[in-house]
Amino acid sequence: MIWPALALLAISLLVNYVDRGNLSIAAALLKSELHITAWQLGILLSGFFWTYTAMQFVSGWLVDRFKVNLVIAAGYLLWSAATALTGVVTGFTMLLMMRLLLGVGESVAFPCCSKILALHLPEQYRGFANGLMIAGMKCGPAVGTFGAGLLMAKYGWRPVFIGIGVVSLIWLPAWLRWMPRGAGINACLKSNQARTFDIFRQHSFWGASAGHFSNNYVVYFMVTWLPYYLVHERQLSMATMSGIAGLYYLVDAAFALTAGWLSDWFIRCGYTTTMVRKSVMAIGHTTAAIGLAGCAVAGSHSYLFFLMTIAVGSGTAGSGVFAFSQTLAGPRMAGRWSGMQNGMGNFAGIIVPALTGFTVDWTGNFVVALAITAVASLGGGFAWVFGVGPLEQIQWEPEEKGLVVVSQGV
Repeated sequence: MIWPALALLAISLLVNYVDRGNLSIAAALLKSELHITAWQLGILLSGFFWTYTAMQFVSGWLVDRFKVNLVIAAGYLLWSAATALTGVVTGFTMLLMMRLLLGVGESVAFPCCSKILALHLPEQYRGFANGLMIAGMKCGPAVGTFGAGLLMAKYGWRPVFIGIGVVSLIWLPAWLRWMPRGAGINACLKSNQARTFDIFRQHSFWGASAGHFSNNYVVYFMVTWLPYYLVHERQLSMATMSGIAGLYYLVDAAFALTAGWLSDWFIRCGYTTTMVRKSVMAIGHTTAAIGLAGCAVAGSHSYLFFLMTIAVGSGTAGSGVFAFSQTLAGPRMAGRWSGMQNGMGNFAGIIVPALTGFTVDWTGNFVVALAITAVASLGGGFAWVFGVGPLEQIQWEPEEKGLVVVSQGV
């Protein structure tokens, strides 16, 4: 059965985003205890993405070359260990090292998930499955904000990092028990791989990468700066901030799942994959942009509506990000394409924390940062619709023939 494995994959992404987002929640406590400046905090928030982004190009290759079930297990073990060790750091340098190690471990998650979905699910069910993955991802910040935020307020940040890192290891035996089996494809593909370079030759790869970057710009803006925005811009208490931010992430997750299910339903009703997937992305990115622009000008009584509008749009768009790569690359190249696309998209993780911190320091508020994010979101909608060709699997030729012929048009 694939569904227990899908549930475990969603849980792994939930843990993934709890682990990467905990630093944002602990930011105020860390600054005080370790005497970290705002500039250093921005480096720490973006430092994770240095290794995470660089490793995407390696992880996708690993996923297509080796047993995907074991690759994700190894990555999960590494990122859990990095989380636990964060609880014992004594200064900025050690903390940065743990963030870099966390990025290495977490880099395997999305290429592995895409590979597994491409291997085991037909197109008309991938929307819901991808929505489930993204819902798990979006629930990570919700769980982190609701749970870890309150625990940090009561017990301090160190025990929380150690506890989350250790407790999350119970996922591993469950995965070894219910991971999908029987595809038997990885081994036979080792001698029949298309070249990585040929992915770069596809115009749809660059369109999807641009759309992915824009989607991630919104996601990482909200994951890294939402708690700070609510406390410093909207003057909320830590407890109130936890509730509002948690609600945002839950709405985001709910719409990722809903949009994924609806897109599958439309495809099963006979609408083309291209029309359905692109329409979902256009609606999602436009809605998020409207919410971001609204937050930039909203008062204290209206910002919450626009904040939830961002959540609706972000969740809707997030449901299709990896569905594009799974369809275009097919089972043979899904890991490599997804990793490379995710690598391109995660340059946003390097840029967003630092650029947002700079603009907030420069202007004294979040208006400019929100406006930049709104423009990035709109650009993503155009990239998915006009930058990606028809959603049909590319016909890859084997590596040893030295030639790739593609079936895709503009």
